[in-house]
Amino acid sequence: MNRANEHHCEGSESSRPAGGSDFLQLDLREVAPGGRTECLTARIRSAIADGTLPLGSRLPPTRVLAAELGVSRGLVTEAYQRLADAGQIQGSGRAGTTVVAAPLAPDLPDAAPPARPAARSDGPGGPFGAGDGGALVDALRAVPCRIDLSPGVPDLTAFPRTAWLQAERRVLAALTPGDFGYGNPQGAPALRTAVTGWLARNRGIRADPDEVVVVAGVAQALALVAHVLREGGVRKVAVEDPGSLGARQQLEYGRLETVPVPVDGGGLDTAALRASGAPAVLLTPAHQFPTGVVLDGERRRELLGWAAAGGLVVEDDYDAEHRYDRAPVPALRALLPEGVCYAGSVSKLLAPALRLGWLLVPPRLREAVIAAKRYADLGNPVLAQLVLARLMDSGELERHLRFVRRRHRRRRDAMLRAVAAHLPGARVHGAAAGLHLMVTFDGAAFEDTALAAEALALGVKAHPLSWHRIRPGAPGLVLGYAASPPGELEEGVALLGRALSRLR
Repeated sequence: MNRANEHHCEGSESSRPAGGSDFLQLDLREVAPGGRTECLTARIRSAIADGTLPLGSRLPPTRVLAAELGVSRGLVTEAYQRLADAGQIQGSGRAGTTVVAAPLAPDLPDAAPPARPAARSDGPGGPFGAGDGGALVDALRAVPCRIDLSPGVPDLTAFPRTAWLQAERRVLAALTPGDFGYGNPQGAPALRTAVTGWLARNRGIRADPDEVVVVAGVAQALALVAHVLREGGVRKVAVEDPGSLGARQQLEYGRLETVPVPVDGGGLDTAALRASGAPAVLLTPAHQFPTGVVLDGERRRELLGWAAAGGLVVEDDYDAEHRYDRAPVPALRALLPEGVCYAGSVSKLLAPALRLGWLLVPPRLREAVIAAKRYADLGNPVLAQLVLARLMDSGELERHLRFVRRRHRRRRDAMLRAVAAHLPGARVHGAAAGLHLMVTFDGAAFEDTALAAEALALGVKAHPLSWHRIRPGAPGLVLGYAASPPGELEEGVALLGRALSRLR
């Protein structure tokens, strides 16, 4: 854009009544004809970025805005289309055009474009920049977008509201005043009993209710285990590489050193585990995050032998219920209870907001874990525990699982078709189960953080695979599919393809 026209795009006041164009403070008649579309696009984008046009607000109809600015309707339509392509606005038929996402920074039309691939991937403050991994994940989660393909999110629209409300009414009707006091820090007996039934039916685990500790999700389970291990003299824990960034950070926050152990097509490399010297290991054997592989039979036998000789396995039973094309595999806890800490939750089955899960630990650690839970929060809220127990006992949770499993399969299939169509050269991993796919680009010269940043600029969120690696590896993305309908998945992956083409 011509520098002489800059002040008009940044806020010159027009003497004519603006009406629906008041938010622009712009007179396009004073801008050279060749730069009007760019100027209008930049001014609207700036208004979105600085909050003048907050998320959810409606833009004036193109006809109205064109008349008030004294320009052609086609010029306004083109500006709107550019913003829609970037994922910042969305047309909804008669409902009009609304703001759906803010840009990462106000648009500066006269600034020189940054070099690729570092453009939006590792600048200070960006969600893909260098820094603490947990902060980066939180920053990405907070950025509005049009299509969210972040992993680890179930279909939240499928939450069984009616069943939950009915169960809650029945629970409330049966409670006495005394039931509203402080509960057992280990968890409500009704839920601990229901969890043992659920695990026996779905994971082949035989346990007594006294072995169950109710926790605020797997995150707290790992925090409690880290605390107890540290107090017991353990200083390092082996982790899968690649593996969950969030799980690794829970252990590191508990002041444990995490030692990377490679994951291949058979799961965790047990020979490398032995060589690491770590006395404990955290792994996701039923559906490894993020690769999706299952710990194979030989590795299971080797791992259980290692645990029987004194090692401790921390089993995160990640995505175990969500399988489509393969038979269930038994939980490690079912095979060696005295050598396995087992953690599970309903975050991926119902909703992360419930913050409800369970932890089973070997007898030698149980009292220490219960004490750690007591001093952490005095126990989970009792009412939600009792409602979940009723859903488990009544069969409603199993009915819900069957329902979402069918829906997730359809969405998985839609994403597979979209990846095949729009991401040439991508290798797909872990499609047989879970709520996400991992795709890698072997031999690619770009960084996956750059690809994720390009995608976010187009309105699509995805995790770069490098976030979940400790050692270097092929670039890739971790793509969640459970939370989006098939049409949205198709559009999101198509935009990923557009982002990919910009880097190649």
